[in-house]
Parts: sequence; C-alpha cells; structure tokens
Amino acid sequence: MKKHNFSAGPCILPQEVLQKASEAILNFNEDNLSLVEISHRSPSFVAVMEKGRQLALELLGLENKGYKALFLQGGASLEFLMVAYNLLEKKAAYLNTGTWSDKAIKEAKAFGEIIEVGSSKDKGFSYIPKEYTLPEDIDYFHCTSNNTIAGTQMKTFPNTNAPLVCDMSSDIFSRQLDFEKFDLIYAGAQKNMGPAGATLIVIKEEILGKVTRHIPSMLNYQTHIDKDSMFNTPSVFAVYVATLTLQWLKDLGGIPFIEKVNDKKAALLYAEIDRNPLFEGVVAKEDRSTMNATFVLTDPSLKDTFDTLWKEAGINGLHGHRSVGGYRASMYNALPLYSVQVLVNTMQTLEKTIK
Repeated sequence: MKKHNFSAGPCILPQEVLQKASEAILNFNEDNLSLVEISHRSPSFVAVMEKGRQLALELLGLENKGYKALFLQGGASLEFLMVAYNLLEKKAAYLNTGTWSDKAIKEAKAFGEIIEVGSSKDKGFSYIPKEYTLPEDIDYFHCTSNNTIAGTQMKTFPNTNAPLVCDMSSDIFSRQLDFEKFDLIYAGAQKNMGPAGATLIVIKEEILGKVTRHIPSMLNYQTHIDKDSMFNTPSVFAVYVATLTLQWLKDLGGIPFIEKVNDKKAALLYAEIDRNPLFEGVVAKEDRSTMNATFVLTDPSLKDTFDTLWKEAGINGLHGHRSVGGYRASMYNALPLYSVQVLVNTMQTLEKTIK
C-alpha cells in the first residue's frame, strides 16, 4: 500500500501519472523505445514539450495574452540568477519572506541595487510583511508566493507599474489568482508538478530586451523562447511527467477544482492543530500556507511517541526542514483528503495515549 506522502519535495504525484510514466519508460508511444532513449528532437517528444507548455498557459488563463511558457533546468536557484541577469538594469525591489527569498536577493545583488522593501526575518519568517511601499523607479518587484520551509503564503499581491516577478515553486497551480498581474512566474517542478529536473517559467515576452548588459545564451530567456525550450537537451522525463500532471489537473477541472480540494485539506489539518493541546502552529494564522503546514509539539518529550505513531500509520515526509525542526505537512495537489484525515487521526491517537 502506498504511503501517505507529505514530503515537501520531490512531491507526491497522481497514481495514474506514475502508471503512465512507468509505461513510457519501458515503451513510449508503442515505438518499442524507452522515453529516456528517444531523441529530444524526435516528433514524439517535441509534441510532449509543446503540449506541456500549452497546458501551463491554458491552466493559468494566459493563452494568447503575450506570455510564453518554458521548461528549463536548474530549479528556482538558477532563476534567482536569470531573473536579475535578464531584468535588472539599475534597481529592483524584493520582499524577503523566507530562505528562498534570501537566496534570490543574494544572487540579484551581483547585478544592481536591491531594495529589501520588507522582511520577516526578525521573527524567523513566521509571517508575511504587509506594510511596505514599492519605489517608483524599480526595474521589477520580486516576491515568493509560498514559503515551503516556514509554512507561510502570500494571500494578496501588490499593484505595481513595474514588472511583477514571483517564485511560485511550491504553490503553482494550487489556487486561483489573477495571473495576468504577474509578468514572470517561475517554479521548480518538484514541488507541485512533477519530478525534479525541470523548471517552469511563464513570462510576458514584452518585458525582455530592456537591459544593456550582454546575457550569455544559456541564461537568456529570449534564447529559450526563440528555440521553443529546445536550445539545449531538455530534461525529457521530467517534462513528460510534468505534462502528464498538468493534463491530470485539467481533466479534474483545473485550478478552480483543485483549489476547493486544497482548502478542505488545509482546513482539516489546521483545525486539529488548533484544537489539539499537544500541537501548535508556528506561523501567523492569517499567513498560513495551504500547501505546507508547519507545527510543533507542545511537549517535546512526546516526539519519539508521535514519530512512531505516524510512521506506523504509513505517513512519510512529516519532519520539518532541517533548519527549523518540528513538523511540516506538505499537502500538494495530488495528496488526497484521506491522507490528511489519517494524519489528523494519528494526532488524536497521541492525545488519547496520554490521558
């Protein structure tokens, strides 16, 4: 029996996606070749790449609106660099809401002046800063929509005349937003889309070509747009599985459908965290992430008992990030509501054992 997978990434994937992917590894499109053996220039894989890029735009409601979708490599960590390389001429504004924002700021500082308009570092990134002002003369504003490590999530986004850039690695396709507000979205596939190895970039093409510096071909978004994400050999398997996952989401009813499911999962778990005296959340309630719920035991001496209980219940990946400890339940799109109920039942079992 498959475990209840709360891992923060690589993420849980739909069972039907795993089945199709495993079949493709043995025999892709009944061509008697494995998916990982075929040429990335073959018509079979070019069709996969085109479909994946089209599905991404369709699900976000960005088709025929001047956006391009790319599947690249290097994860969000490379995007920290590429965003600044392509967009930062003089000055940019960043909202610092967690470890990954911190890393993005570090990379961008090599290319120009960085204004940190707000930060929650003072309280261990346990909240989202809300009272901040964006300068008028910035090249772009960068934020992180969901903070996987701390367990916070931006519920609203500022209006700005500058391009709005967002790292959506851990909550893309999970909730409805006005995606036209964003000029550049990037997301590592391994958080909510597929296996590690691919990065989705959705970009409004008109924001490019504004910097005066030379941009190396491999780091130039325009290069990859012109080559339809095939400038170099793509991560064939990762792109294929991401495409399968996006099709699975479309077949379910898209983002409007999955948002309702995600809200139910989060409500169920947070209700137990707030009710059960043995647990407490660690971030501001109004900023709690729907994707990554972080919590701790009120009595640390119960750790071994609780760890044994959830492992016996077939739960995987519940430990918090090594930098913060505690527990983290990642409830990505493919995690069923039933798995969250199993976790809640386990938390209630712990409560009964000490009475």
